[in-house]
Amino acid sequence: MNRTVCFLLLILFAGISACDNSESANTSSDINLASFTGLEEITPEYIKAFRQKSDTLKIEKLILSDSEWQERLESYRYRTLRRSRTELPYRNAYNSNEEEGIYVCAGCYHPLFDSETKYDSRTGWPSFYEPISQISVLDREDNSWFMQRTETICARCESHLGHVFTDGPPPTGLRYCMNSAAMIFVPMSLENTR
Repeated sequence: MNRTVCFLLLILFAGISACDNSESANTSSDINLASFTGLEEITPEYIKAFRQKSDTLKIEKLILSDSEWQERLESYRYRTLRRSRTELPYRNAYNSNEEEGIYVCAGCYHPLFDSETKYDSRTGWPSFYEPISQISVLDREDNSWFMQRTETICARCESHLGHVFTDGPPPTGLRYCMNSAAMIFVPMSLENTR
């Protein structure tokens, strides 16, 4: 066998091996959730990849000290995201927003919801019937204010977003009642994210 044939076989074998391992190993096309430097990285291409790979992505948590969070966030966002405060109904940025786009965590830019699942719950807060993917949010028990509720937090930085209730519309029957201060709206064409 000459050197050229050996070289081509070696490349072919390497390519087959890379394909076999593509589901278990990270590739250069994988999304690195820990590398955000700004909202300009939230593009239709990113959202499409995020949706397609959400069942295999491993979230890299963003862990900061309280003083780092205070430096990173505006005071009203800090109170909501890190101190679990609830903003006033109807007097918030996104309750009436009908633009097409994506809502990301104001603390770490992790994709949370898209405008296709937003609806008017008549509660005064932006409401959605499902997150953008199964790795967008986490739920945890909240027994504050003498109530039993389910708190919704960002899956990446574990910041408070709002609460989820079981009185939402089909197809999920859920109402993710979110604080506008916990999110940033990124306008984009959703048809490019499917």
